[in-house]
Amino acid sequence: MRVTIIGTGYVGLVSGACLADLGHSVMCLDTDEVKIGKLLQGVMPIYEPGLEELVKRNVQAGRLKFTTSFHEGIPGAEVISIAVGTPSAADGSVDMQYVDAAAKMIGQALTGYAVIADKSTVPVGTSERVASIIREFTQHEFDVVSNPEFLREGHAIWDFLKPARIVIGSGSERAKDVMRGMYAHIDCPKIVMDARSAELTKYASNAFLATKISFINEVSHLCEAVGADVEAVAAGMGSDPRIGKEFLKAGPGWGGSCFPKDVKAFLKLGEANNHPMPVTSAALAMNKLARSRVVDRLEKELGGLAGKTIGILGVAFKGNTDDTRESPAVDIIRQCAERGAKVTVYDPEARVSLELHGIDVPHAASPYEAVLKADAVVIATEWEEFRTLDLAKLKQVMVGALIFDARNLLSKEATDKHGFKHLRIGVR
Repeated sequence: MRVTIIGTGYVGLVSGACLADLGHSVMCLDTDEVKIGKLLQGVMPIYEPGLEELVKRNVQAGRLKFTTSFHEGIPGAEVISIAVGTPSAADGSVDMQYVDAAAKMIGQALTGYAVIADKSTVPVGTSERVASIIREFTQHEFDVVSNPEFLREGHAIWDFLKPARIVIGSGSERAKDVMRGMYAHIDCPKIVMDARSAELTKYASNAFLATKISFINEVSHLCEAVGADVEAVAAGMGSDPRIGKEFLKAGPGWGGSCFPKDVKAFLKLGEANNHPMPVTSAALAMNKLARSRVVDRLEKELGGLAGKTIGILGVAFKGNTDDTRESPAVDIIRQCAERGAKVTVYDPEARVSLELHGIDVPHAASPYEAVLKADAVVIATEWEEFRTLDLAKLKQVMVGALIFDARNLLSKEATDKHGFKHLRIGVR
């Protein structure tokens, strides 16, 4: 099947490479000439485990190509998947300019029937919106379906090829058959529904998962107050199949490209329809508190942050990605600096910059360089390499002996052995 993916970010590039690996002929289209130029040279614009090898294999096999031209990428495609960015607008609603632009260009370049699949996370009613824009520019037949993605950064290839489900939102039997054909070699339930329900499914799913994380973070704060252990509580809760163990990991809050903007958009949708959403609102407020609470506890333990040297391990919003969007680690870095601390950071893939984040801090080449002469170290991202830190070496280069393990990666036995005071989330 001939497939065109518009957008080469986390969703678009992963989707295109995986569909090519399934045997489809895939064209990844992006108007960013620099990004496409790098992809043509084999340079990945993002870090995602296994992606570089997957792209290289399918480019060499001739199944995966890249272009900046809609008139090259659209004609003859059986499925055209829109996977462009849908960032938050200033008021929390969804900025639709990239989706609208893609729809216009599709209409101008369409030469025959195609299924237009909205893979970007978009507001309810977008299928009709996209169809209306395309109809302004073409007389050719087409169908628009909602086909939301459920990819986790750091696990995106696995999630695409081994998904829990594929959601297809359409009222057209022809379009449903085309989409089932594209996903025929993926063994999972294909859940077919109307387009509006499919669009809402993505927002409801992310809002629920974000709320689950916020709830266990709220529980973790209570654990610290009463002397309980949040990991034990989470294990007891998660063993109940009605609850499940996933997304019950306490920490400094959720971030990334999806949860923050999708929760805000979900709330905006409720507001636009005069429907209060107190549970989701509370999840957002709790997420903000989870970040500042890390800095508050650190400040209390050190007797103030002014003049203190803090090494922060982790910049990405979670491990196995270079994505710093809405990262709890970045908020922790910013708040420590604002309270007068001297901060040095280390992350194996991600960077924080004055241009993108409004803060300028030095980046170390190793965890040990980041904590050189530090009063405390904060583990802010759950990179696997932080689980196996050489604690003897860490202690040797620091002047203080405080580890704030905001991801609960280290054992108390190990940190006690090397003379550290070990703060963890959800433990007094």
